[in-house]
Amino acid sequence: MNKKIMFVVLMGVLLITACSPKATEAPPARMPCSTIDDYETSEETDFYQSVVDQQPPITDEDWVYGNFDAPITIVLYEDFQCPACPGRSLGVKQLINEFPDSIRAVFRHLPLPSIHDKAYISSMAAEAAGAQGKFWEMHDILYINQQTWSGLPEKEFVDWVKDQAQLLGLDLLQFDQDLNDKDARAALEKTTQERLSIGMNYTPFMVVNDRVWRDNNPSLYGLIGIYEYDGYRDCPPWVIDEGESYLARLETSVGEIELKLYADKAPLAVNSFVFLAENGWFDDAYFHRVIEGFVAQSGDPSGQGVIGPGYTFVNETDNDLSYDRAGVLGMANAGVDTNGSQFFITLAPATDLDGNYTIFGEVTEASLPVLEKIALRNPQNALEAADFTNATKIISVEIIKE
Repeated sequence: MNKKIMFVVLMGVLLITACSPKATEAPPARMPCSTIDDYETSEETDFYQSVVDQQPPITDEDWVYGNFDAPITIVLYEDFQCPACPGRSLGVKQLINEFPDSIRAVFRHLPLPSIHDKAYISSMAAEAAGAQGKFWEMHDILYINQQTWSGLPEKEFVDWVKDQAQLLGLDLLQFDQDLNDKDARAALEKTTQERLSIGMNYTPFMVVNDRVWRDNNPSLYGLIGIYEYDGYRDCPPWVIDEGESYLARLETSVGEIELKLYADKAPLAVNSFVFLAENGWFDDAYFHRVIEGFVAQSGDPSGQGVIGPGYTFVNETDNDLSYDRAGVLGMANAGVDTNGSQFFITLAPATDLDGNYTIFGEVTEASLPVLEKIALRNPQNALEAADFTNATKIISVEIIKE
């Protein structure tokens, strides 16, 4: 996810006044970073935010999936015939299944009848199922089978959706009455026209914690890091001394890995790593991505390779440093200046990474043999992504100031 970083450089030297007995350098109170709320918006995004601000609050009348009191709320304004909506809506549901304590989804109809001929009738089908307690089941059926019914004439769609209602065990007479309820249809059309008239004109239209979600902001995975894993809404305090040397001892399930940290060359990365380590962020985290002859990656407490601590910071590159051997410690990112908590250790030379990923340390020579014991794991393989049985785990991290 690309982010536009807004930060203030706080590395300056204290001003020397006439009455100062001597000049001293002071570290900043907090390291420069970009928090979950630090992102620039465009004029277009601001317009859509004004649309969001006009929407009613969530009530018991809304269709809510997940923990009603979850701290992260995703509101989905969707059209069941919209080709882009199944992936978004079903993906959000899967995310809630993975993080049930932290996220809830709210579905609101936004049929677009000018481009989708069954926009209204498919919404009515979901509502008719919902009247019998099966809204989300019909939601899934409509989206999973969208290509099956989307091209049907409306009459054939009605026959098809009645078959689905029967499979759900619904009272078909009641379902048919609700499907054709004129008052409910009029209310749906009225609400739709109100939303269209103020500029809510595309689907899927997604809102995260009352902010319109555009360009991956606000960061959904950043919020999960904060609420699911006790991440950070603010930039970390400055906890290191750039003039000192630091070691990090990773106790892992395959042995101890000792890291020499480059506080002088990559102070931001080292400060963040030390702060997170001292607060237990890496404890019980897996090496979730381990590619033979390439890297071993960790730093995401979920093990999915998507979670960060709630803040990001800029790249620090040094032309004198290179991923030219095994054992080089680098920051993983999702694009320039999006460093968070995930890090990797090279298992072989990988010089194509030079200049794009911060190097902030190295494995000490005595620990290099342990790298060969880290279990290989490719998260792009669905079976491996879901199974951590043989994955190598970081048990704890000790920071030592030399």
